Parts: sequence; C-alpha cells; structure tokens
Amino acid sequence: MKKYLIAAAFAAGSFTAVFAQGLERDVQYWRPYDQRGINIFETGKLDTVPFEGVKVRIGGNFAQQFQSISHENTAEAVLNADGVNVNELVDIGFGSNLATANLNIDVELLDGVRLNLITYLSSRHHPESWVKGGYLQIDKLSFLGNPEWFEQYFTLRVGHMEINYGDAHFRRTDNGNALFNPFVGNYIMDAFTTEVGGDLTFQSNGFLVVGGITGGEIQGGVTNPDKRKLSLIGKVGYDKQLSSDFRLRLTGSMYTTSGSSRNTLYGGDRGGSRYYLVMENTLASTSSNFTSGRFNPGLTDNITAMVFNPFVKYKGLEFFANIEQAKGKASSETEDRKWNQVGADLVYRFGAAEKFYVAGRYNQVNGELAGSGLDVSIDRVQVGGGWFISKNILAKLEYVSQNYKDFAATDIKNGGKFNGLMIEGVIGF
Repeated sequence: MKKYLIAAAFAAGSFTAVFAQGLERDVQYWRPYDQRGINIFETGKLDTVPFEGVKVRIGGNFAQQFQSISHENTAEAVLNADGVNVNELVDIGFGSNLATANLNIDVELLDGVRLNLITYLSSRHHPESWVKGGYLQIDKLSFLGNPEWFEQYFTLRVGHMEINYGDAHFRRTDNGNALFNPFVGNYIMDAFTTEVGGDLTFQSNGFLVVGGITGGEIQGGVTNPDKRKLSLIGKVGYDKQLSSDFRLRLTGSMYTTSGSSRNTLYGGDRGGSRYYLVMENTLASTSSNFTSGRFNPGLTDNITAMVFNPFVKYKGLEFFANIEQAKGKASSETEDRKWNQVGADLVYRFGAAEKFYVAGRYNQVNGELAGSGLDVSIDRVQVGGGWFISKNILAKLEYVSQNYKDFAATDIKNGGKFNGLMIEGVIGF
C-alpha cells in the first residue's frame, strides 16, 4: 500500500515537474554542497536564481575513511569495580570507519524565502537516521511588499539551526559533509552546536554584522526554568574580494549565556570525530565514545566565548586562523575556568579549477581542568592534501600527530599521544 501512496503523490504533474527541475538547479541564497561551496561563509545578497514557484532540491553528502593510527600513554593503572584497568588503551590499527551520510533538502517556498533541512542518515554516534536541524532563511520580505532595504542588506534565519559563532564552523566536517574541510579532522575544541532561535545578518560593501538569540541548548525544553537563560551571539567583520587575486576576511565573534541546564558549544556535534577510538580505553565503543581526539572543556552552565578569525586568499594560497578564548564553568563549580585555542591553516590549491591542494594545520588548546585545577595542554599537527576528481568527488590524505601534556598520572591522557595516516573519500551534491 505504501508504494502506491508514494506513486500517487508523485503523479501530481506540476509537483513532479518542479521536483525534477529542482534536482538539477540551484536555489536562491544558498551554499552549494559541492566544490563551489568552498570558502563561502554567510550566503551573500546577490539574487542570481529567479523564483519560479515552489522548488524542492534534494542533495546529499557521503564520507568514508580508512584509518591507520597508533596511540600510547603513561597513565598509572586505575581499576574499576570489575578489576578492569580503565587507563589501558584499546588496541587499534588499520581499518575502515563507518561511512557517514547526510540528506540535504532545500526548498524555495516564496521569492527569497528558503527552507533548509538536514538529516544524518548515518553517523558515528547514532546508527539510525535523525534530523540535525531545520530553519527558514528569509532574504526578501516578499510577503510584506518586498521592501528594497531588506532585500539589499538583511538576512533573517529562524529555526533549530547551526549557530553562527565564529568562522571555523563553515570549514569543518559536518558528519557526511566533508568537502569544505581541507583536512580530515576538525579542531580539538570544536565550536559547533545547533540551538533553537534566530539571527539577523547585515551585509553591505564587504561589512558584516550578525546578531542572534537562542535558547542556549541543543534540544531545549521547559523544565528547570531557573537554570535556563538565553544565549546571545554576535559577529562583526569585513569580507571583500579586493582584486581578482586577493580576498580578505576578518571577523570577531562572541557567544555568551549566564546559565544553562547543559550548554554544548564545545560538545554539540552528535555526528562524531574522525579519529576513531584514539586515546580510549578497552571498554570504549565507537558510538558511545564518539568524540575521540577532541576536547570539551565542560563549560556547561555559564560560558562566554570569543574568537577572532582572519582569512586571506591570494591566488591559490589560503590562510585561515582561529584565535579563541572561552571562560565559564559547570553547575557543580564555584569559580570560572578559562580555555584558549589557537589554530592556523595553510592551504595551497592548484591545477585547473583548483582541483588539487596541499595543506597543513597547527592546533593547540590549553586551560584549567575541572576538579583537579591542573593546567594542561593538547597540540596537534595535520599535514595532507586532496584531489577533486570532479566538483562532487574529493579524495583526501592526511598525517596527524597529537600530544597531551601535564595531565595527572591517574588520567588516561597522561603522556598521551597518537599519530598516523587517514584516507578519506567524500561525495557532495
């Protein structure tokens, strides 16, 4: 019966025509999921796609890795109730990781009004399909007489969406969507989460101002109202193609909330990291321990984070930096703690249509651990390259090396390090 209902739905001629047409065409004010989407941050205000009625565009992202990484530590043995040493690292070696996939749906509902909905079909944390989030993006007030001032300068987003804090989230791997990331892994402190709220973006002659307000949590809710405070997000910047060869972008961003039941600014990625089971013990699983190789400072109650992101592109050479500080605490703590992060990416793209690239990254975080009060640090080097076989297909190779310093002798990260090779294949359309 189900297949006949689906066939009947698609038999509606006008819908079928628009649906099929939408598969092959772009939509308004939109970032492509293929190579064309690289180095696009906020969507611009150029209206290059005519509105021709409701249009549904279906896209997808797929990623598969082969991993050959080794790890070690010097932590003292700590036994649990069953006599298992929880500081003994699991034995890992060469193998393939779970393929991840995204389903991307973009719908033109009105002239200048677009719906975005992304579903994780397969992810490290969840074997089942589940929705990442969805939002309305409004670039024209066509339902209010279409005032010219809004169409020229403003973009409004409302929904459960990826928050626009900093610029690194535009370049990171998002589950199956790994085409925009020149590396295999994201930053050690991965500032990414989805929250319910909205933001308003102003753009004019290269200048950029963003203001947003959200519920401050990845899922929201109505319980524990005294703990829940609104989160405020702000960004100012300048992004200009100063010549045919030279582009300059400089932005500063802030995220702040005075209280939360469980804030996830550095723990909101439910898709999981790329370095499977590194620095995990023998009881770990790839789904339960899905953030291997990352670090969450645990500022889950109040937090104020600020980041400065310069991006420079001269011909094929790109430089991107992430200079960040986060201050806050968990609800069980009485004093704020501070964490710092520095990341620097250097990428050189070459060949016809920049189909090849080589890249290097240095990433370092340091701060005070909850409970122990120890000041610790983690550093990582990533070196690799990629080949765009087509605008929709990318092959990556990366060498990664990460070190943990000054962790307590009873911490599994004491004297910790991992290094090795990653191969990743990515598809986006």
